[in-house]
Amino acid sequence: MAEQKVIVTQTVKVPFYDVDSMGIVWHGHYIKYFEDARCALLDAIDYNYESMSASGYGFPVVDLHLKYVKPARFNRLLKVEATLEEWEVRLKIRYRIIDLHSGDILTKGHSVQVAVSVDDGEMCFATPPILAEKVLTYLGKVGDA
Repeated sequence: MAEQKVIVTQTVKVPFYDVDSMGIVWHGHYIKYFEDARCALLDAIDYNYESMSASGYGFPVVDLHLKYVKPARFNRLLKVEATLEEWEVRLKIRYRIIDLHSGDILTKGHSVQVAVSVDDGEMCFATPPILAEKVLTYLGKVGDA
């Protein structure tokens, strides 16, 4: 049996204000598309940023990688995919931005987040139990579908 993963996809229509004078998405906006997909992924497992804070943890991004393969262009429909690759000790989320018309992968990358105690600002070296519970509950629901 294949390993279950949390995967979320979103569709984005590239707005005019995200492009440069050549009609190509400015490089910094790809991070915004990643963040939107990451928020959707966290919502899917029922552990978004508000829930994290309420449970006593923050999860700052400590590492971010992007690989620009082909440019995204104005008014194109993009599929932004976020996959939870790791959740034990740290959150590692892999991203792909795909042009819906051509099917071409335009951008790929990943982010790494670590748990930090809200009370004392100390980094946690183990998965907070609440995160493990949320991921395992989600995976159980997916397995039942």
